Amino acid sequence: MAKGYNRPRPAKGGGMMAQFQQMQEQMAQAQAELADETVTATVGGGAISVTMSGDQVCKSVEILPELLEDADVEMLQDLITSGVNAALDQSRQLANDKMSPFTDMLGGLGL
Repeated sequence: MAKGYNRPRPAKGGGMMAQFQQMQEQMAQAQAELADETVTATVGGGAISVTMSGDQVCKSVEILPELLEDADVEMLQDLITSGVNAALDQSRQLANDKMSPFTDMLGGLGL
């Protein structure tokens, strides 16, 4: 047998696995931070405000009482829908901004 034939070889990719584990931990931390961050969208000249968390959970909907005095149900429904959609868009953008370093890194690895 050749000299050193049975010598243990260093594990390949050990550094890569440690990097993936670290990235997983950082992603989990970023996701937890998103749950604590909020965005607020206002529509109808401030008549309706919708607050959404960074993980797309609606936290509150505020309606100015004056808007209810002229109770036009269809208008109210449209404003609420617009407010929720605007808050969701802002929340998604916040999540995208927070998670893009990870998705860019994974994309560069072909994942």
